[in-house]
Amino acid sequence: PPSGPPSGPPSETSEEPTEGANSEVEEPMPEAEPEPPAEDVPVEGAAEDVVEEEPAVEEAPTEALDEPAPEALPKPNISNRAKAAEKEAVRLSGEVTSLRKSLVGAAAIIEELETEPMPPAVLAADIVVPDHLVADVARLARQLDREQLVRANMGTIAMLHPGMPGVMISTREGTTLARLNERGLVGARLGQGAPDGAPMDWRVLEVLLASKSLETGGPAACIHMMGAYTTAVSCEKDLVLCSPIDEIGKKELGKIVIVDPDDENPDDALRQTAEALKQGGMKCVVIRGYGAYCVGADLDDAWANAAMLEHSMQIVLIARQANLKV
Repeated sequence: PPSGPPSGPPSETSEEPTEGANSEVEEPMPEAEPEPPAEDVPVEGAAEDVVEEEPAVEEAPTEALDEPAPEALPKPNISNRAKAAEKEAVRLSGEVTSLRKSLVGAAAIIEELETEPMPPAVLAADIVVPDHLVADVARLARQLDREQLVRANMGTIAMLHPGMPGVMISTREGTTLARLNERGLVGARLGQGAPDGAPMDWRVLEVLLASKSLETGGPAACIHMMGAYTTAVSCEKDLVLCSPIDEIGKKELGKIVIVDPDDENPDDALRQTAEALKQGGMKCVVIRGYGAYCVGADLDDAWANAAMLEHSMQIVLIARQANLKV
């Protein structure tokens, strides 16, 4: 059977727990604070670094302001220096120009002296040396003196007269070769004895020129040179044959024979000298302690042989002093 209505209103005690439960359910829960992302951590550190560096940047000007300012140096007067340098350059330019003019003038004077025209030399009634030949001998004498192949009046230049067969001309005894002129020459025919003022070795020169003339068929020239190196090498005792060690000397000179002077037997010494010249290739022969006689077809050829001989002897002496094994 249907139940009847409730006998009375619900009690308050039964409703309170329901309201409490509803209130507990309806009360919202507090939201949790979001955690900072992991990426923000280095950003905060960098920001702190920036903040820490700012005071250091601000301290630099403070320290700079505390230092005392350096004293201002006086500025050089550039305009005065430039003017002084310009004046010095102008002065030096003028000196250079003056020196150039002086050198040109000196060169002209030297050339004029070298090509100084000379009169012909009249040596005897029938022996005349033309002016161009006198100038050639004088020019060669000055050149030999500059190269120290002859010194002052030490040395002789001789040759067969190119225009007069059988005539020999030579520099005079005691004449200064560096100042040679037409008065410093003597001449005579071969085999007729030495003329007045002839050098002491006239006979030796005559024989050597005759020997060279037989080889060339006519012209011949001879230079008695007094080179220091050649004379020094020849002074070595018991040295009879000296061979150059340089290639040019070996090719051009070959053997160099040294002959001892013999004042007691001049004919024997003369024969040995002529034989030594042949053994030396008809280029030169060395007299111990008395220089060397260098022959050639003309004056230039004899000069070349004399220069090569002195050069080779210088090399020999240098090699000996250095103890070189050659």
